Amino acid sequence: MSNFWSIWISVLTIVVIVGCFILLKLVNNNYTGVEEGKSMGHSFDGIEELNNPLPKWWAYMFYLTIFFGVIYLALYPGLGNYKGLFGWTSSNQSIGTDKGIKADSAAALEAAKAENRLSQYDREVARAEEKYGPIFAAYLATPLEELVKDPEALKVGGRLFLQNCSQCHGSDARGSKGFPNLTDSDWLYGGELATIKTTIMNGRNGMMPPKGGLPIEDSEIKGLAEYVVKLSGREHDEALAAQGQGSFMKGCFACHGMDAKGNKFMGAPNLTDNIWLYGGSRGVIQQSITNGRAGVMPAWKDILGEEKVHVVAAYVYSLSNK
Repeated sequence: MSNFWSIWISVLTIVVIVGCFILLKLVNNNYTGVEEGKSMGHSFDGIEELNNPLPKWWAYMFYLTIFFGVIYLALYPGLGNYKGLFGWTSSNQSIGTDKGIKADSAAALEAAKAENRLSQYDREVARAEEKYGPIFAAYLATPLEELVKDPEALKVGGRLFLQNCSQCHGSDARGSKGFPNLTDSDWLYGGELATIKTTIMNGRNGMMPPKGGLPIEDSEIKGLAEYVVKLSGREHDEALAAQGQGSFMKGCFACHGMDAKGNKFMGAPNLTDNIWLYGGSRGVIQQSITNGRAGVMPAWKDILGEEKVHVVAAYVYSLSNK
């Protein structure tokens, strides 16, 4: 970071902290000319305003947060280029030397550890790996069929899920619009243990092109949506659905199957189970047909590593297989 931006950030941070302290002092003093606890002389909607001071506990809490902020900024980085009294850094940059490293291989990491050139963050990660690495290695060596029966392993998988997967699938794993529910028996690519692990490891890219990439006219969309409604076992307009069936036979069956039960090799959904990833109303179905859908599940093999993915896969499987 350049000196200009370092100074800019430092000055702004200090000004905000000092400003908060001054503001707190001002609001704790009575400048109204009205005795504390007395009426301010006006009311609204039957509620009279009194000159009540800020509660002491509240004021002390604010003072405590300001004090904590000052101590933190003195000990750790936060004021531009100032490294803090502890010299803590999260980068792969040497401490006390001008040499830098990239700990992107086991050999480089071990060499850096031997020369004590790892940042504090990297040393903390290395210590965690030494402590927990053997545990996850043991989990990886355990077949998934056995791992799903290990309560402790499932607890670990649950915590990993909350940290990394709940942002999309929800803390209860029931998903939301565009994100699959992992607690039911409906699987786009299959719910077997090995398949779930493959999905998490490598990710998935699901795509339905607009109108399925078929020569379907706009005038056919309503009928095709009605046929899809019929397939899911709901009340429908039989005549309109019959028209839509003709549109379906133009090529929709290539992905969804002649029986419309989907294709797990392609991730094409089952249209007969009344389970909907984006919504099952007629309007939403028409929108899906007209504009298509594109869903991406990122690959986690480089983020979590196979050891952790192995445990998460067992946990996800357990959600729908009690």
